[in-house]
Amino acid sequence: MRALVVDDSRTMRRIVAGILQGLGFETHEAEHGAAALALLECGLEVDLACIDWNMPVMDGLELVVRLRATPAWRAITLMMVTTESEQDKIVRALAAGAHEYLLKPFGPEALRDKLVLLGMIPAGVLAGDLA
Repeated sequence: MRALVVDDSRTMRRIVAGILQGLGFETHEAEHGAAALALLECGLEVDLACIDWNMPVMDGLELVVRLRATPAWRAITLMMVTTESEQDKIVRALAAGAHEYLLKPFGPEALRDKLVLLGMIPAGVLAGDLA
């Protein structure tokens, strides 16, 4: 499985990518929504995108909207990974097409649990298996 981690924080991209790699994902990174779109437009194919909300150039909500509006990218599983905890923002992201919403800060187990819920990894993967 391939994943795209979209976050303006290099540290957060590395943390999320490291957890995903520990779960068997091949990972790619983008520093904002426009960079993520550019990668996809150049032919990058991914199964999962972990997307921050607050980024320069193009924020996460706009990226979700753009991905859902493009038929070739509608099959990508989208998970918001953000500090935005207000109920209205969670509802907006899910209504726009995000499949899940994970609040920062989080541990490896929380990300694993979301991926199990989404059917992207088997439930038998243990927290101790995570990188």
